[in-house]
Amino acid sequence: MRAQVFRQVGQPLEMTTLRDPRPEPGEVLVKVAACGVCHSDLHVMRGDIAFPTPAVLGHEMSGTVVEVGPGVTNVAVGDPVATTFIMPCGACPACWRGQEELCQKFFGLNRLKGHLYDDRTRLFDGRGEPVAMYSMAALGELSVVPATAAFKLPPGLALAESAVLGCAFFTAFGAVRTTAKLSIGETMAVIGAGGVGLAAIQVARAVGASRIVAVDVDDGKLAAARAAGATDAVNSLAADAAAVVRELTGGGVDAAVEAVGRGETIVQAVAMVREGGRVAPVGLAGPGATADIPITHLVRRKVQVLGSFGARPRVDMPAVLGLAASGAIDYRSAVTRRYRHQDAWQAYADLGRGEVIGRAIIDYAGSGG
Repeated sequence: MRAQVFRQVGQPLEMTTLRDPRPEPGEVLVKVAACGVCHSDLHVMRGDIAFPTPAVLGHEMSGTVVEVGPGVTNVAVGDPVATTFIMPCGACPACWRGQEELCQKFFGLNRLKGHLYDDRTRLFDGRGEPVAMYSMAALGELSVVPATAAFKLPPGLALAESAVLGCAFFTAFGAVRTTAKLSIGETMAVIGAGGVGLAAIQVARAVGASRIVAVDVDDGKLAAARAAGATDAVNSLAADAAAVVRELTGGGVDAAVEAVGRGETIVQAVAMVREGGRVAPVGLAGPGATADIPITHLVRRKVQVLGSFGARPRVDMPAVLGLAASGAIDYRSAVTRRYRHQDAWQAYADLGRGEVIGRAIIDYAGSGG
């Protein structure tokens, strides 16, 4: 199969022929239809997140099941699927507690070593040398994923566009519902109107938020936020965003999602919520990044800050798929750009320059042989 291989920080991805992977027990082999273009992969390419090389990145995927390993019963050959970037082992203490987003094997083996849960990769080059996997390594034409992270698509969902359900909308749902626990009639601020931020706005709208305030520094992204369901938009370069949000909501929002990953935006989020408000940071940052949060404000106003990484695959992903199937979220409109497989490096370069509003996908249809 062909795959875009990441070999060195700052260097372009390299289209390479790898051996076709095969699934082991409890795993699924998927013919990739599309891979979402996400900042997390870009963080790896830039060296902000350490990961072994050579590697195949890509963690937001949809496709068709072409083979299942022994013991797999939740999907079958021919099923269209979307996959979650968190791939729970289902057996570690975190998974047993129902905290699949903290799966110890996912972090210890996949995110640390690029392996699956027998401590081996499924990818090898023509010489038999191993190639690391970032999640399911969706920048290859074929992908092996644990069955715990593969979900059959409800009838009527578009296959390629459904890729964004497994990271952008999955992460947004985790932040809005599981972490911030937004309820009908409450108010929310979303800082950062990128792929995850726009998805969070859609989820908040679907939940029944009475007011959703989008905050960004780009007017184009703020326009997209309004189209996604934001009731208000604030350019934080033109105004004190926290003060504007407090004025709009009579003292602060009930909850805020921070989808940028910068210290100053974490501080903004804390300043935007009411007394007892909830802050859910989801944006990843470079090594050593910190947020200078005023301690007395945090304590006396009883502000809750709880990190949010993805969501719980086997609990939350079915809910995300249900929202998509019912039309409560418009995942298709979130996809604003498409790139061919051979142009993956260009896609990430455009993302890094801030040129992508919404979500881009690598669409394998029409990518050539």
